[in-house]
Amino acid sequence: MTEITFYTHAGDLLDVARRVASKAYGQGRQVMIYAPDAAVADAIDGLLWTTPALGFVPHCRDRDSLAGETPVLIGANADALRSADVMINLHTEQPPAFARFERLVEIVGQDEVGVEQGRARWRFYKTRGYPLTQHDMRQAAG
Repeated sequence: MTEITFYTHAGDLLDVARRVASKAYGQGRQVMIYAPDAAVADAIDGLLWTTPALGFVPHCRDRDSLAGETPVLIGANADALRSADVMINLHTEQPPAFARFERLVEIVGQDEVGVEQGRARWRFYKTRGYPLTQHDMRQAAG
């Protein structure tokens, strides 16, 4: 069953996604950054090209010709990955293919709307019996 981890009260959702993707890549995992919104996909793509300054996370869009050979994909087509290890959700709702993955990462910001959307996703997964963990980013920062 998919393990679901919530990172809550994140100051910068994209930076948290970048760090999680980088760590998972370093562990040899295949990563799908679920970003069906084009602006969000562009933003995380740009961030992965520029940070970390001394490292690189090989990534591309899920529709790219190199998608089958690339460990980190950005987009909405989870079928483009060779193996379903980690999915990072950068959408306001639960991704349709999340149950295929070993681990799903949900990132919740600090704004009221985002917090309520995160709570709705938490309830969705909980009522379906998925194992849930939470990391409060306020504690990580302090």
